[in-house]
Amino acid sequence: MEGRTIVQWDKDDCSAMGLLKVDLLALGMLTVLSKALALLNEKRGTAPELTLANLPPEDPETYEMICQGDTIGVFQIESRAQMQMLPRLKPRTFYDLVVEVAIIRPGPIVGEMVHPYIRRRDGLEKVVYPSPAVEKILGRTFGVPLFQEQAMRLAIEIAGFEPGEADGLRRAISHRRSEELMAPYRIRFVEGATARGYPRSFAETCFNQFRGFAHYGFPESHAASFALLAYASSWIKRHHPALFCCALLNSQPMGFYAPHTLVEDARRHGVEVRPVDVRYSHWDCTMEEGALRLGLRLVKGLRRETAERLSQSVRELEDPPISSVAELARRARVPRHELVRLALAGALKGIDSDRRQLLWQIEALEAVGEDDLFCGFALDPSPAQVLPAMTVKERVVTDYDVVHLSLEHHPMALLRPQLEKRRALTAQAANEAQRGTRIWIGGMSICRQRPPTAKGVAFISLEDETGIANIVVASELFEAQRREILGSLFLLVEGVVERAGKVCNVKAKRIERLAL
Repeated sequence: MEGRTIVQWDKDDCSAMGLLKVDLLALGMLTVLSKALALLNEKRGTAPELTLANLPPEDPETYEMICQGDTIGVFQIESRAQMQMLPRLKPRTFYDLVVEVAIIRPGPIVGEMVHPYIRRRDGLEKVVYPSPAVEKILGRTFGVPLFQEQAMRLAIEIAGFEPGEADGLRRAISHRRSEELMAPYRIRFVEGATARGYPRSFAETCFNQFRGFAHYGFPESHAASFALLAYASSWIKRHHPALFCCALLNSQPMGFYAPHTLVEDARRHGVEVRPVDVRYSHWDCTMEEGALRLGLRLVKGLRRETAERLSQSVRELEDPPISSVAELARRARVPRHELVRLALAGALKGIDSDRRQLLWQIEALEAVGEDDLFCGFALDPSPAQVLPAMTVKERVVTDYDVVHLSLEHHPMALLRPQLEKRRALTAQAANEAQRGTRIWIGGMSICRQRPPTAKGVAFISLEDETGIANIVVASELFEAQRREILGSLFLLVEGVVERAGKVCNVKAKRIERLAL
C-alpha cells in the first residue's frame, strides 16, 4: 500500500530484544460475520443494530444446536473431531464453549487431558485437589490444566516460581524446540513442588501435561476470543440459516467444507435455495423473499466484471426481457468462453432451458476482433439442429463441474439404485443403526483427515442426499487401500457401527470405489 513500509524481523530476535509481539489473525469467519450481520441488520430495518457485542447471549436454542453437533460452517467447532466432541461435552454456557474450543487441540490430546476432563465433568471420576491453591487455579477445568495461564499460575503457586520464571516456562512450552527448552524447568518444578509438600507423582503429572502444550495448546484469552466467534456464528446459523449460508458462500474459499456441502446443509435446515440465473443473480449470493439466490460468483470461469455487465444489461431490459443469446452477448459484451460457462451452469434458462441448444446458439455467433466478442449475428441462418437433451446424470455432473454444486440431485441419489442392490444404508440410516451392526454405506468423500495425534488412523466424512456419516479407517487398512481412499470421490465402505452416546462412527473393514 502507498505510504506503508514493512520490515521483517525474526520472532526469536524480537524476543531476545524484549520487543512486544502481537498476532493479527486474518480469520475468514470475521468476513462471514461482517457480511451476515450486514444482511441481518438490513432485514431488521429500523430495529437496533446487532453487532458481535450485543448478540443475544447464552441462547438455549443455540446451545441445543451445538450440543447436537449441528455445526457445519460454524467457526472452530465444525471439524469432525469437534462435532463428535460436542454431544459428549454438551456446552450449555459460554465458558463451556471456551473449553470446547481449547480441548480439541494437539496439546490437550497429547497431554492426555481430554478424557479425564470429560469423566470428571460427567461425574464419573472424582476430582481431588492436593490443596486449596490448586483448586482455585484448576477448579473451573475440573483439575485439568487446559490453558497456558494455568500452567504459569501452577508454577508460581505450587513450585515457587517467580513470575519471570513462569513466563519463561510459558515461552518454552510454546517454542518449536520445547522439549529441549523445557528440560531445565522440569527439575526446578518437581523439586519446588515437593519442597512445598506436594506429592512427587502430582508434580510430575502436572509437568507432563504442560509438555502437551508444546503440541499447540491455547491460552485461555485466545480460546475465549475464538469462542465468541463460535457462538456468534452458531447463533446466526440457528436463527437465520439462509442468511448464514449466503454469507458463507460470499466469503469462499474458507473453512472445512465446499459450497455443495454448505448448501446441502442449509437445505436440510429448510432453506429454499434458488439457482444461478442471469435474470436474477448478482455477483454475490443474495437473499430473495426469504430464499437464498445463488450468485454468479459460483460459476467457474466467469469474471466479476462480466457478471456485473450482465446484471446491469439484464436489469435495463426487464421489459421486454433479453430473448436470445445473441442479444445478451451483444449488449453485455460477453466473450464466447464465458457464455459457454453460463450455458453449462444453467444460468441462461430464461433464454432456453436446454443447455445443448444454448451451446449450439453460442457456436453460431460471429466473433468480432481478437478478444472473442460478438456483434450478435448468427453465421448460419438455418434453424438450430435438434440436439438430444442432457440426461439427469449429465446435468448433475455439469453442475458440479461448473457451479461446484447441483440443486437438482445429490450425486449419491443417482447412485442409490446401485447402492440398494448392495443393501447399503444412507448416512441417516447408518447414524441410527445399532452399535455392533455390520453395514455397507456409500457416499461422496467430502473430508479426509489423518491427524498426527491419531497414530495413523484416518477419518473420512461421507456425504449423501440424507446427511453425513463418519468413517474411521485403521492405519493398516488405510495403507492397504490408500489408492481407493485418496483417489476416489465416491466410496463404498463395509464396516461396523460404533456408538458413544449420540456420537456414531463406522469402523471400516473394507473400502471400494464407486463410479457415477
